[in-house]
Order: sequence, then structure tokens, then C-alpha cells
Amino acid sequence: MGDLSVFEHLSGQLARLCHVAGADPGTPIDLLRDLLGPAGSRRLSELPAWPSNVADDHTPVEFSVAFNKGEPPALRILGEAIGSPPGPLPNLSAARSFLDTQVHRFGLSTAKWDRVQDLFATEHPQGEFALWWSLVFRSGRRPEFKVYFNPEVDGVQRAPVLVAEALRRLGFGTSYRTMLDRGVRPGELGRADRLTFFALDLHDVPQARVKLYLTHHGAEVRDVIRAAGAVDDVDVTALADFCAAAGGGTGPFDRRPLVSSYTITQGADKPVGYSLYVPIRSYVHDDEEARDRAAVLLARHGFDSSALDRAITAVTQRPLRAGVGLIAHVSLRLGPPRPGVTVYLSSEAYQVSPPRPRRAPAIRTPAEHPFEQSVELPAERSAA
Repeated sequence: MGDLSVFEHLSGQLARLCHVAGADPGTPIDLLRDLLGPAGSRRLSELPAWPSNVADDHTPVEFSVAFNKGEPPALRILGEAIGSPPGPLPNLSAARSFLDTQVHRFGLSTAKWDRVQDLFATEHPQGEFALWWSLVFRSGRRPEFKVYFNPEVDGVQRAPVLVAEALRRLGFGTSYRTMLDRGVRPGELGRADRLTFFALDLHDVPQARVKLYLTHHGAEVRDVIRAAGAVDDVDVTALADFCAAAGGGTGPFDRRPLVSSYTITQGADKPVGYSLYVPIRSYVHDDEEARDRAAVLLARHGFDSSALDRAITAVTQRPLRAGVGLIAHVSLRLGPPRPGVTVYLSSEAYQVSPPRPRRAPAIRTPAEHPFEQSVELPAERSAA
């Protein structure tokens, strides 16, 4: 690797990923440079400028490849803007500067942002971040932007109040109660079930989304099935199968937690889509095992895993058995606008985590097929 800068390392990976996704690398690399700002020139031989929680080794960027039915794979960057000097408030300022630049460059819509951003503004940001950005690149199309607010920026106990008011201002107050009733286990809001992200698409079209993410600590498959019940016509059998296959069992998932997200769009009085994110790196021995599980999941949902293998090669040349964490998450998206599977790839700019020792799994392991072991479904959804 030599003494590359953060930008040099990440931009090389990004250019190769763009080739996999059939996207021109020019605009993605320009946006990566803008997002990183002064932190991009920092050498990898130095410690990270800021302990970003985007990735386990504090690289402020994570890549992912989204497999969508009837479309080529889409490429995404999740990133955190780092201030100079870094800190909670300077990072927040850097994130807003990034937005200002892209609004003028791409004509982004800030209508939803303008209605809610003051709720997440504070002189004393708490939690692991203030604002993150998602940049999505689809072959032959303009980039798409999404902003992630931290509901816990003013403290864990204030998160439900902030999210409730944000959704009220956006006209989705009814959806919020539906999501809490199904997604949060009784008495666990702010404890085992946390409001982790509140996200907005920054484009003004009917399918622009608002998304709410819930983190489920110590959850089991039955808990995410219950959470998905907030959305009509979710295939709970496919959901349970995905969760058990990705995580190696039916739970409890007591290492890194499962995450649910709900998709809300204009004109709907309840969520229209549900996604489950499984932190696969916490439930495998090494990245070879993670890759094999991800390939099986892609095949089950009708996708060719060859693009995944090309994406892995674009990010690293190391043997997959030599570490764990390159494949960080896998997610299943159910419902509109784009059902499919996403695989999340860590840059590993600073560190490769060693393989996890082989030992008896911490979660109950299913039989040969996940549904040879009984998973109790909610009564009203059991016929799905």
C-alpha cells in the first residue's frame, strides 16, 4: 500500500468499483474528494483524523453494491465529512458545507431538509455522529444523495421526541406510531431497541423517501418478523430465511445488533417498504465464510454473485481467509421502490481485523435449512 493518502487509497478502490457497476468514475471520485475534504490528504501511515463509526477501523467511508431486480448493480458510498480540526461541531459544519456545494452543483432539493434540520442541530452533539451522507451511482444516471441524521444527537432519551416531530413536520406522524408499535419490543424503546438513523432523499420526486432505522440489540428472528409487520405484504418467510442464513442461526443476535429500516413515501399513511441489515462480520469466522453466505443469499433472490466477486477484488487483493470485516453487512430490501439485496464492503484503509477464533456459535444454529427449525410467526402474518 505504501504511504498513500486516504483519498488516494479510497479513490483507487472507488474507480475499480465504478467499473464493476458500469458507472463513469469521474463524478464519484470528485464527490469523494469533496466529502473527505482536508482529511483526504492525510497519510494512511498516520492515525485516523477522527474515530469515525462508518467503519470498524475508523475509515470515514464504506462502499456497498446494491443488487436490484431488472437493473444493473448500483454503487453506493456512505461517508462522514471530517472537519479541520476534527470534532463534533467542526464535523457538522463540514457536512453542511458539503451539502451547500452539491446543492449548487446538482440542483438538489432541500425542501425536506429545511423542515427538519433544526431539530438535529445542537451546540453539544452526542452519540457517534451528527450527519452522514449516502451517494448512490447508477449506470447512466445522475448521482443520488441521502442524508442521515442522528436521532440521538441530543441524547438517547430525546430521540423519540425528535423523530416524532420530524415526521410530523413531513406529514408522516401516523406512520411513526405504526413503526413503533411493530418495530419496538414492549418497554425496550431507548434500551434494546434504539432509533439509530433518520434519513432523507435529497431529490424532489414522488418516490423520494424518508427512512427510519431501528437497532435491535439481542434480537431474534421472530423480532424482525414482528417489526416487518408494519409493512403490508412483506414475505416473512423470505425475511426469516435471509436473517437466519446471513447470521448463522435464529438468534439471539447478541454480538453486533440487527437493524431494521422503514421506507416512507408521500401519500402513504404507513411505511411502504422494510429492510433488514445483518452485521454478517460478527457471525462468521472470516471473509471467505461471509462471501459464501452472501453468494448463497444473492442466488436465492435471483442475482448472479459474479458482480460481488468482482467488487471484492476491486476493494482488496488479500486472501479472504486472512481477515474478517471486509464484508460488513448484508441487507434484504422488501417493498418499493427497489427490492433486492445489498452487500456492504469496508475499505480496510487502516486495518484488517484478524479472523475470529472458531468456536461453538453464540446463537442457536438451524438445521440444514433455516425452516427445518420452527420460527413462530405473528398470527396475523402467518399465512403470508
